[in-house]
Amino acid sequence: MSFHLIDISNWPRRDYYNHYMRELRCTYSLTANIDITGLRTALKRMDKKIYPAQIYMLTTIVNQYQEFRMNVDADGNLGVWDELNPSYTIFNKEKETFSSIWTMYSTSFITFYEHCISDMVCYSSATNLMPKPDGPLNTFNISCLPWTSFTGFNLNVYSDGCYLPPIFTIGKFIEQDKRILIPLAVQVHHSVCDGFHVGRFINALQELADNYNDWLYK
Repeated sequence: MSFHLIDISNWPRRDYYNHYMRELRCTYSLTANIDITGLRTALKRMDKKIYPAQIYMLTTIVNQYQEFRMNVDADGNLGVWDELNPSYTIFNKEKETFSSIWTMYSTSFITFYEHCISDMVCYSSATNLMPKPDGPLNTFNISCLPWTSFTGFNLNVYSDGCYLPPIFTIGKFIEQDKRILIPLAVQVHHSVCDGFHVGRFINALQELADNYNDWLYK
């Protein structure tokens, strides 16, 4: 996948980028509940796990919007990837440690699901942080806390405030009024992503969850 440099001098977000990257570095997080009632029922009928579906949905919406595919290269130049792949956490129950692995994205849910499950099984007993080799540069991070629900979640990333890719954290199901909700925390950098963009992302993700018949069987 290609990384396209952005001409900041002619970029509409130039002033915002310079301010939140050079003058007042700022990241922020937002937590929202995503209704997955119908999707979870359909997945149970198919005998498929929910976590790969959540990873697929997040990656699909990330790849729809440029704001979530931005990063800086080794020389500090701002650019945008054509496409991102998910890097996500899995849990070793015996050792009570987690590992971060990655799976190549596919627009076909069935294809992605099979590859994701294969990776999870392959590295389920890993005891190191990043057991899968040759991780691509064009990734973003997803983690899951299936043991607890939350109404807010914030990560403190100490990278001189220059870490641009989004970070997503998924919480334990919430049962409310016969609906199944998942808390989702989204952490972004204000230089490339405003509240409008996060709101649009959340709405698009909910729409994808609601319209699972359009992609779940493909």
